[in-house]
Amino acid sequence: MSDDLWRWSAADLARGIAAGHFTSVEATTSALARMDAVNQPLNAVVDPLHDDAMAAAQAADETLRRTGPLGPLHGVPVTAKINADYGGRATTNGVVAYRDLIAPEDGSVVRNLKASGAVIIGRTNTPCYSMRGFTSNDLHGQTLNPHNPAITAGGSSGGAGAATAAGIGAMGHGNDIGGSVRHPANCNGLYGLRPTAGMAPAFNPSQAAERFIVSQMAAVQGPLARSMEDIRVAMQALSAPDPRDIWQIPAGDEYRVPEHAPCRVAIHAETDESVVDPEVSAAIRHAGEILSDAGYDVVEVAPPSLWEAMEFWLLLLGNEMRAGLGLLMEEHGDWKMKQAYRVLTDGIPEISDRDGFLKAYARRSALLRQWQLFFEEYPLVVTAVTWTRPMPAEHDVSEGLDYDWFRRATAPMSGTPTLGLPGLAAPVNTVPGRPMGVQLLAGRHQDHRLLQAGIVLERAIGQILPVDPVLPA
Repeated sequence: MSDDLWRWSAADLARGIAAGHFTSVEATTSALARMDAVNQPLNAVVDPLHDDAMAAAQAADETLRRTGPLGPLHGVPVTAKINADYGGRATTNGVVAYRDLIAPEDGSVVRNLKASGAVIIGRTNTPCYSMRGFTSNDLHGQTLNPHNPAITAGGSSGGAGAATAAGIGAMGHGNDIGGSVRHPANCNGLYGLRPTAGMAPAFNPSQAAERFIVSQMAAVQGPLARSMEDIRVAMQALSAPDPRDIWQIPAGDEYRVPEHAPCRVAIHAETDESVVDPEVSAAIRHAGEILSDAGYDVVEVAPPSLWEAMEFWLLLLGNEMRAGLGLLMEEHGDWKMKQAYRVLTDGIPEISDRDGFLKAYARRSALLRQWQLFFEEYPLVVTAVTWTRPMPAEHDVSEGLDYDWFRRATAPMSGTPTLGLPGLAAPVNTVPGRPMGVQLLAGRHQDHRLLQAGIVLERAIGQILPVDPVLPA
């Protein structure tokens, strides 16, 4: 049995370890063996932590004998993204110039995972500066999708998505400012939660300067997993308080075991704002059928404009990047990041004065109000992650890319973060080799509704097992 523990869910591993059926050392040994067997072609984990992981597993077993489990992930092998500070190791963020940027101590993510008893077996790849939906960089190389190396593993948490899908760790940590949890979940056939902004702390002590205001309010930390229960217990761990994060809000019982509480659901499967792949529409409508069978009141109706939200995201984040991160990208970024930066900002109006920025940011209130009023009538929305199937690898830097098409196709995942809304990717219509999925949206602090509906979808989808990577020809 111990040889197959890498296949288990995080929640099942935690229960088995707590009950004494096997040890954290056995679970971690199994996970590390899986990583050694399949990571080389995938390049999902770029900072393996064999020694640290075995020491943490031994400590977890000893703590369990003495005092019981520390938290919901006690003894469970997981991964963390390379842009989260791990004390004593480099927070490279996929940037060659940061290969020696050593974190002085653990950041919020790593501290909370360790405090929950989790064993971090490795740190996963991300694009340069974690600002692409495709995971490759000049420092660590390209991460391949275990389902099909010809399609992207997504980004920016593409390493987490590929690792979790292939059974390297029971759960993968990611972060999301424009789809970076939901997109790789969608591309790798996983569940991925972007929680309400502020639910999980994100302080990184290696970060010399504070992020600008748009990024502070839009970026979140969230899990990618093969089960909805793992999404929930991972959020219990990630949302532990950290006073170093000034945006964190108490999670309360948002990630409790959810009851079945059907509500009204808006199905948004077609739009005139983008070209729509028929398979995407079919998956969305299939999700609606599943929810309807479970008692949800499902109506096909359009929510407030996702493209209008995307235009706001492009305007605000694009201009913020021009004043800060974009300058670093131009100085230290690889050519793919620089090209992706152009895809993000080309043709976006410049806001060069104080009044212009303040007036533009004030628009957020009007947009968010539209969504809040819509959620009053339809507490859940089922729509796309992107209006296209998972794209070919490196498609964002392909010659002749239509920028307007790309922005419109990715609007469902990128438009909502500046509004602080939570979203869940669910692998509806995924089959091995052909990942697919849908996105569920809810109002702020309504993450439990996403969990409730995600569990209903999971019952119909069935168990998501790790995939054996398909190697390039």
